[in-house]
Amino acid sequence: MAQTLAEQAQQLIELAERNGAASNFLFKTTFKSFQTQLKILNELETVINEEGAMVTKEYVKGRKNVYTNPAIVQYNKTVDSANKTAITLMDIIKRFENK
Repeated sequence: MAQTLAEQAQQLIELAERNGAASNFLFKTTFKSFQTQLKILNELETVINEEGAMVTKEYVKGRKNVYTNPAIVQYNKTVDSANKTAITLMDIIKRFENK
């Protein structure tokens, strides 16, 4: 069964607690950024699901132009950012493993 993003975030916290990184300032601030990114991803996913992958823009003279939903571009950028943040979180946690 696939885990939700919230469940995966909770696992990161538990891992950080076991390794003693949970109270570290860098971990806390990076994790807060990660939570914000997850919230943005959820919101963008909702928009994409409601509007679809293609959207239509109507110009003044009634002409319509079909193009890719701009939320998809933002979603992909946010996924990249969230992945990098997750890697940073794991690096922080790993630094505390041997202490």
